[in-house]
Amino acid sequence: MTNLTPALQQDLRSVAHELAEAARKATLQHFRTALDAENKETDRFDPVTVADRLSEERMREILARRRPQDGILGEEYGAKPSENGLTWVLDPIDGTRSYLAGTPTWGVLISVADETGPIYGLIDQPYVGERFEGGFGLAEMTGPHWNRPLKTRSARPLSECLLMSTFPEVGTAEEGAAFRKLVPQCRLTRYGTDCYAYALIAAGQIDLVVEAGLQPYDVQAPMAVIEAAGGIVTDWTGKRNPQGGRILAAANAQVHAAALAVLNS
Repeated sequence: MTNLTPALQQDLRSVAHELAEAARKATLQHFRTALDAENKETDRFDPVTVADRLSEERMREILARRRPQDGILGEEYGAKPSENGLTWVLDPIDGTRSYLAGTPTWGVLISVADETGPIYGLIDQPYVGERFEGGFGLAEMTGPHWNRPLKTRSARPLSECLLMSTFPEVGTAEEGAAFRKLVPQCRLTRYGTDCYAYALIAAGQIDLVVEAGLQPYDVQAPMAVIEAAGGIVTDWTGKRNPQGGRILAAANAQVHAAALAVLNS
């Protein structure tokens, strides 16, 4: 593991916040405008916009200036190898479909990882001005209405849990069938919130997020934030998996175990 001195931690935090500010400006420049999107896939709509690319470009410019030896893994411009064991994992707009629709549930995901996975992360929602930060002994949110510590919800039965996922179908037919076994076990299920759902776990508002088909840049910042707030993020086998895939994020160990049992039943 990288030797994370207090000075290094402070520098990484400073850089992360600078990245988030740059991404805010880049994304808000195009939000709720007549924006075109390219489709990155053929069998479904997976959009990318000029705002996605501009956001990542601005963040990479800052990293080239302030942390040139660090690696980068970004959704739009791929990987740059690390020279020192640290890698920035960037999703310039998580939830581009929501961004196109004008809803405020998309966000910018920024994290720093070493060989163990994410060690610090930010979930930033530029339009509403909320930022969720986790790692290096910190777990807090800042925004226009309040600044608060982040703390996940306490344990409770599944019948009292609030569950979120971005897509009702979740992933493959098999993955969707597993998810639909969990839905009736929970009090309430909501869809379409992208990375904001993970922020809501860290903020103590909901209990579970279940998704599939995720990439490292989708999961590493939420993982860092939720873990710092007291929650758990694993794959559907219960293993911490920063590479993505099938993801189960839970407010606490009891709820995590109960949801894992249903998904694998």
